[in-house]
Amino acid sequence: MTEATSSRTLTIDVWSDVMCPWCLVGWGQLQKGLKLLEGEIGADIRWHAFELNPDMAPEGEDRTAHIARKYGRTVEQSKGVQGQMREAAINAGVSLDYEGATDENGEAPPAMMWNTFAAHKLLTWVGETKGHAKQTELKLAMFAAHFNHRRRIGERDVLLDIAAEVGLDRAAAAEALGSAEYDQKVRAEEQAAWDMNITGVPAMVVEGKFLIPGAQGPEVYADALRRVAEKIPAQTPA
Repeated sequence: MTEATSSRTLTIDVWSDVMCPWCLVGWGQLQKGLKLLEGEIGADIRWHAFELNPDMAPEGEDRTAHIARKYGRTVEQSKGVQGQMREAAINAGVSLDYEGATDENGEAPPAMMWNTFAAHKLLTWVGETKGHAKQTELKLAMFAAHFNHRRRIGERDVLLDIAAEVGLDRAAAAEALGSAEYDQKVRAEEQAAWDMNITGVPAMVVEGKFLIPGAQGPEVYADALRRVAEKIPAQTPA
């Protein structure tokens, strides 16, 4: 988010995945870090595609089973990891908790992992055509849809619903989802991550040069942005 009152505005390119809890935690911590810099440094945040599970099947996979399988943990260990993520989210001022309706037995929908390629196509389209603030709004809506409401965001119609809910034209969003051009643009963003040796997310690149890997604490973000601002001369208006 750009702070209009800040003396400096730095560009932060964020590679992340909608399925990634640490990406949401990193976002929350970054916002806290920017709050520490209020009036001093602001940020123009741009989101870029990174798929944690590019081979995920269309039907998705149970989240607990997925973590256990992917990282070689038991189901109980997987649940413990999710508990740690939840605590980190609370500390970052964000939520990974389910907040939606339950069925007649009081059961929530299963927590699932989905293929996110189509979601990245929408995010790339919005950033290009509607600007970075709108892209961030859509990204946060996707995080909420996935973590807080457990919607099936691997499905086209669900993605179009989310786009419409943040005020985007549904027909234009559908056109973007069907576009081979945006297939290529998402692949290019993913390749750019590999070219920069980004193998995990969140990964934040400040001013196109300085990498901040992982979900850091607010003070770490604030200190890093101050150091970058000191190295990059401010642009003098023409």
